[in-house]
Amino acid sequence: MQIILIQDVDNLGAANELVAVKNGYARNFLIPRKMAVEASPSNLKQLEERMKQQQKKEAKMLAEINSVIAKLQEGAVKIGAKTGTSGKIFGSVTSLQISRAIREQKGYEIDRKRISINDEVKELGSYKAVIDFGNGKNTELEFEVVAE
Repeated sequence: MQIILIQDVDNLGAANELVAVKNGYARNFLIPRKMAVEASPSNLKQLEERMKQQQKKEAKMLAEINSVIAKLQEGAVKIGAKTGTSGKIFGSVTSLQISRAIREQKGYEIDRKRISINDEVKELGSYKAVIDFGNGKNTELEFEVVAE
């Protein structure tokens, strides 16, 4: 029997996926628990429409991500830090500080959990961090630590 999954089902498939299962499994377990619907022509048309809408959303989101990446790669972000006489900073630069600097200087709100710093930042200078946007999209961000 062909069914359309409404939600993810372990060892079977993901939501909005067309799968073939045995009649008893579909009628006695999946359909009564609202995990799936029968693959009738009208349900298949609804599935196609949902997939088209999802693709449009993904394309719009991808375009937005590309514009954010282009804006972030325009120039280095400057982060101020308190330093000692030898050029070493007190503490270290964290992803939270980078996130705040991006918000203030570039105008984009990026979650600090998406930012990963390649090496520990304890001195003044230029460094690189990687921002992961999901869906395989990531970019390298240059930031410069300057004395306050």
